[in-house]
Amino acid sequence: MPLKQFRIILVVSAALLGGWAVEGGGAQAQQAPAAATSQVPKQPSTQEVNDAFVQQISKQIAGHEQEPAAQVFKNIQLDLFKRTPAARLLLIMNLGYSRALGVTCEHCHVKDDFSKDEKRPKLAAREMAIMHFSINQQLAKMQNLEPNPQGHFINCSTCHRGSIKPTT
Repeated sequence: MPLKQFRIILVVSAALLGGWAVEGGGAQAQQAPAAATSQVPKQPSTQEVNDAFVQQISKQIAGHEQEPAAQVFKNIQLDLFKRTPAARLLLIMNLGYSRALGVTCEHCHVKDDFSKDEKRPKLAAREMAIMHFSINQQLAKMQNLEPNPQGHFINCSTCHRGSIKPTT
């Protein structure tokens, strides 16, 4: 658990249990004001943060949603995504990648310039996408699998299940 979240939890718990407050990283006995204990600011969820990014980007690309992503966004390197409509790419990133890993857009992308390749997770995601595509091609060729009307395929959630580290 990140230290900031731990401190928030500690402050809330201590306030409810009898008036402890955390300042400067150390716990100190202080009587918390009654109004302060009921007004703990709610942190937005990962999905709320991502939805806000998607809303912002959707406004920026208004009128170009159905154009290929490579014509709308900078630095689209995977062929599959180059041809994908820009609005669909936003959905894939928001409802696919980020949910499958349980992260915000900023885990892979630089906040003010999503096209930059400065973060290792973005580079890893590209490699994983190539692996994922390859596995799905192999699954499609297999003849001895039990029939499935939707076909056999994997996606990020197959292994990650909402966590950055794949489950075993």
